[in-house]
Amino acid sequence: MKVVFNAMPTTEAMTLWEGGSDAYGLLPETRTSDGGGYPCRHCLENIDAGEDLLVLAYRPFPALQPYAETGPIFLHKRPCRRHEASGALPAILTSPDYIVRGYGHDNRIVYGTGAVTPTEQIPERAAELLARPDVAYVHVRSARNNCYQCRIDIV
Repeated sequence: MKVVFNAMPTTEAMTLWEGGSDAYGLLPETRTSDGGGYPCRHCLENIDAGEDLLVLAYRPFPALQPYAETGPIFLHKRPCRRHEASGALPAILTSPDYIVRGYGHDNRIVYGTGAVTPTEQIPERAAELLARPDVAYVHVRSARNNCYQCRIDIV
């Protein structure tokens, strides 16, 4: 079993790049990066100083339901290439730790799976969770703000 880090789907990013609205039905805000703390959820790289970015509400779940967390994310304002799914830690994961949490086939949190995890241990923690029959996928979220970073699946 191999874990892979997956970015926001290109179809969702394209909707926003083409002027579409976010999870709250609002147009994304445009800001300019000062070079720190703006991880793009499509290419999974940090947005460089001077580059324009979009700030928007994102819901990484297929439908509204009580566990469908929605929160702020950043996206390059200009289209970027989607992160190629792989087992390597994405460039945006620069904090010392993150929340790693499992979700079931019904897209609900699987209780007891969430834990603040040192960054270098994320792949092995995700593999442990994904080995469970009740866990369909894993989210990596900020340990300080709970912001969605990326999704982990198995291949």
